[in-house]
Amino acid sequence: HGGGWRGGSKGNGGRALNMTRRGFAVVDVEYRLSGEALFPAQIEDCKTAVRWVRANAKKYNLDPDRIGAWGSSAGGHLVAMMGLTHDENVFETNDHSQYSSQVQAICNWFGPTDFLRMNDFEGRIDHDAADSPESRLIGGLIQENKEKVAAANPITYVSKNDPPMFIMHGEKDLSVPYNQSELLYAAMQKAGLDVTLYKVVNADHGFRNATQDSAASLFEMSAQFLEKHLKPQTDAASP
Repeated sequence: HGGGWRGGSKGNGGRALNMTRRGFAVVDVEYRLSGEALFPAQIEDCKTAVRWVRANAKKYNLDPDRIGAWGSSAGGHLVAMMGLTHDENVFETNDHSQYSSQVQAICNWFGPTDFLRMNDFEGRIDHDAADSPESRLIGGLIQENKEKVAAANPITYVSKNDPPMFIMHGEKDLSVPYNQSELLYAAMQKAGLDVTLYKVVNADHGFRNATQDSAASLFEMSAQFLEKHLKPQTDAASP
């Protein structure tokens, strides 16, 4: 879920229910917010959730080899981190530690990817300020804590074995500038990875004011990406 890492909660969107109707099992993750715990608590919680899924796969009749992650805004940042840090052996906890936290596909809706470049474009948030969501996440001004920022930036971890990623972003997003997705897309392309960037024309944060795409069509594109990479081919091809 989104909320600038300091707000929001699981269960506040309809994507989970819609995906169950397409035959997916969905785990809606609640992670610690920045007012309770600084980074990396948030990504630790998300990766722990993946290991919990694998530990309980037999109990709930789940396929532990086909796990995807989908998030928006702060949640987009976290799912990108989940996908890109799989081979770094970082942000793991002792909970279900015998299981992998690797995911097989990522749907990243307008997540921050390179905090120090967020003020490249004018928007409604001064990301370099002490009270910005990014500064609150790491516990200090981002421009004065570049090591901490690098650890929290998904773009830091791009490597040749990362899973497929579908990125969707409004071109006129005034909260998380569109350049965040462009930067990650370019880095992943350079690494030879399977990555797609879809620009939502005229859309602000959360795809508000989109002029060419409906909410249903944006959901459909994202769901089809996950079906392509997670569903067995016989299931994905069936009506």
